[in-house]
Amino acid sequence: MTPVRTTPFHPRLSELNDQGLYTHWQDTLSPLRYSHAPKHEYFAVRNSVGVFDTSPLYKYVVTGPDAERLLAGALVRDVRTCKPGQAHYTAWCDDRGRVMHDGVVFRHSADEFFLTAARPALSWFQELGSGMRVELEDVTEGYGMLAVQGPRSRTVLMELAPEAETLGYFDHVPVKIADTAVTLSRTGYTGDLGFELTVPEDRAVEVLDAVLEAGRPHSIRPFGEEALMTLRIEAGLPLIDIEWHDARLAMSDADTVTPKELGFGWMLRGVRDGSRRFVGSEAIRRELVDGTSRWATTGVVVDWADWDRLYRDAGHFPPKSEHPLPYESMILDADRSEVGYCTSFVYSPVLQRHIGIARVRPDLAAAGTELRLELAVDHHNTTVRIETTTMPFFDPPRKKEQWKKA
Repeated sequence: MTPVRTTPFHPRLSELNDQGLYTHWQDTLSPLRYSHAPKHEYFAVRNSVGVFDTSPLYKYVVTGPDAERLLAGALVRDVRTCKPGQAHYTAWCDDRGRVMHDGVVFRHSADEFFLTAARPALSWFQELGSGMRVELEDVTEGYGMLAVQGPRSRTVLMELAPEAETLGYFDHVPVKIADTAVTLSRTGYTGDLGFELTVPEDRAVEVLDAVLEAGRPHSIRPFGEEALMTLRIEAGLPLIDIEWHDARLAMSDADTVTPKELGFGWMLRGVRDGSRRFVGSEAIRRELVDGTSRWATTGVVVDWADWDRLYRDAGHFPPKSEHPLPYESMILDADRSEVGYCTSFVYSPVLQRHIGIARVRPDLAAAGTELRLELAVDHHNTTVRIETTTMPFFDPPRKKEQWKKA
């Protein structure tokens, strides 16, 4: 039996957790919430600054003369356009062009990369790299990763690392915090201004303590997975096992998805004309050329007046829960025919609207298309009016813009 692991930050973060509620993220304890109300943690991120422990991510160092060649032949996004000091959000597929995993690749030099993944992927990359001049090392246990997110995240980190002031979106830089060499990146999973720190595991608590102390005047607080789920839906960010399933483990084609169907079409430059090849690219090229995508990913927004009417007519106060539904909901057209499904659905506290990430027929994905979402009121199936929209739902300028001094 595999023992349950804890992260390098756990000794300190566990002291701040008065709930003791955890889930397992790849055999590692991950807090659901730190206090009785995850909404408080959510608003800490949207209004000030919060920290999230992303250490359970798998972490791989890829080095050698053929490191770029290996990753260019594996990743959906063209890593050759990623310059040293930059990072790319990307994904990788099986031979049929169905998505397996996603992750972020950080380029440190011409022949050195750092790759994160939510699920183990080392053996797959090793097999692809067989015969190449490349080395892959699993350094998951060697580093903790801490996300510092929210509109005051830059202000907090500037107290510790002046480089945070001018760091560009999805750029990274080596810094020193608490006498420790740390990689600071302007990345995150909340759709807000945010940074992540990659820290040697033996110095994780010291770095965390420095961040918490610098954030004290800004009411910094840790947040757990329950708050993160609402944040990432507002950001329109997909999640494995929710928006898609690893193509190698899916029970049927209905549980697999292509990059185009998942909303990753922006990663596919050079695929349609065959000028760029990677695992699954030929199947994806045929999909693009022949127009055979089964689905399109879109955002949906609920008609609040129709939502309120449904519940008030039944004698209920209309629910507005920031807890995402734990199941999919069918999407119907005006004739009540099934035309898609909603994978993630939640009430957004900052937008004060019910929103969802959905998969619909491609001909119905244009923003402004009126559809209906199935739901149950008093154990009776009914539908509520929805409209498709672009994502992200929440996209503040501060997320990408450069620092502007007052």
